[in-house]
Amino acid sequence: MEKPLSAYDRAILQLEQDIMRMGEHVCSSVAQALEALVKQDVALARQVIEGDALTDDWNYSVEEKALELISLQQPLDRDLRALATVMRVGRELERVGDYAENIAETALRLADKGPYFKPLVDIPRMAELAQAMLHRSLEAFVARSILKAREVIPADDEVDRLFESLYEELIEYMKKGPQFVDQASYLALVARYLERIADHAVNIAEMVIFRETGIRRPSKAIEAETRDDPDRRRS
Repeated sequence: MEKPLSAYDRAILQLEQDIMRMGEHVCSSVAQALEALVKQDVALARQVIEGDALTDDWNYSVEEKALELISLQQPLDRDLRALATVMRVGRELERVGDYAENIAETALRLADKGPYFKPLVDIPRMAELAQAMLHRSLEAFVARSILKAREVIPADDEVDRLFESLYEELIEYMKKGPQFVDQASYLALVARYLERIADHAVNIAEMVIFRETGIRRPSKAIEAETRDDPDRRRS
């Protein structure tokens, strides 16, 4: 006969379920933002932007519940790592939601600039890889699987390669003439957002490993952001 879950364990389980619902919403937002970009769909882009408030609310709720548990239960070791992981994964998803909103905002800016100067191939491919990484990292989170988490990390190299290749191609288009500059610069931003989404998926996977082992590596997304914006290092 299985031992019934304690109130504390039930609270942790509820937080994990909240994170998974938040993850489903964020994954959907990323997919819809890309669809809005590809189809130049203004209504869908606005829908994604409006939906970001829900992600923020979810993250705030998860943090509040987790902090209350820490205050009341004063957990140690594995239990404390579980709550730290929940809060960190919530923050990672909130950042992914912000990038989905950024992509949707970019889709709005591009919607009135006419057809794209070339078919969008690499950006949807980057999006496909980044979304797959995000899905797999969340699967690792809910399964508490080190193996599944480790499978996420190598895929980031392919996203980075696609980003570098696409960025160089877009720079070459901008050199060809001013008629390409607006679209190319905005598409380069979208590629950067997708590269960051992949970084956050890696961070989630690494937090799963931390939860199970106590071993933690520096956040790749934070390293990337401080490299691009030196002022963040001092904040």
